[in-house]
Amino acid sequence: MTSSAEHTPERPEGPVASDAGDVPARRGRVRARRAAVMAVPATAVVAGLAILTSQGALGVQFAISGMPFTVTATELNGTGFAQFGGLDEMAEGSPNAGDTGGQVLVVTSVIKNATLTKLCQSVDLGGTNLVIRAGEGAQKVTASDLTTDSTQLSGDAAFNNIEIGNDASTLDKAGPLGRGPKGVFSQQSDTVHIANLRQTNYATTAGVFKLPGLKLGFSGSGC
Repeated sequence: MTSSAEHTPERPEGPVASDAGDVPARRGRVRARRAAVMAVPATAVVAGLAILTSQGALGVQFAISGMPFTVTATELNGTGFAQFGGLDEMAEGSPNAGDTGGQVLVVTSVIKNATLTKLCQSVDLGGTNLVIRAGEGAQKVTASDLTTDSTQLSGDAAFNNIEIGNDASTLDKAGPLGRGPKGVFSQQSDTVHIANLRQTNYATTAGVFKLPGLKLGFSGSGC
């Protein structure tokens, strides 16, 4: 979950589902696209989000690399949760664009305040993995305005005061950064708890990201 603190109030961000086979794209300067996401959370397990047709999507304010990375945590707890569909874009001419035009449909999740236990993030560099670990001791990883763009998410989830089916532009539980574009299916809740979290992400941003006990290195295996 590497982070970048650049956000704009009218954009998507923050954890749930799709397929890692989908390829990247970038947030900001997003081309008009008909795509939205519907989430169906289970009481015990995060189910999935089915891609539906609707109007456009927005994302983070940087061009993504197009290289997916894995994020795991034994536990995530958050207050102020929002989730909706988004579209990420790679830099023009990116070698990772493949036949997707450099765009990837993602699920954007935003958490106003989050804590994570035993965070692990890894990216496959081809033959070796860059691995980051933090929050393995008494102190947990903490983040504010945490946003993740994911193509896969799994874990055991619980939501408090959840609302499903909102227009993404009306969301208010995660603050201004937790609002998406009009006409996009979304969900929000007062709190979110996910045990055994595992995500495939293309981008992460945060206002503040604290990583106690940070360890970075190369390994033959990822998270």
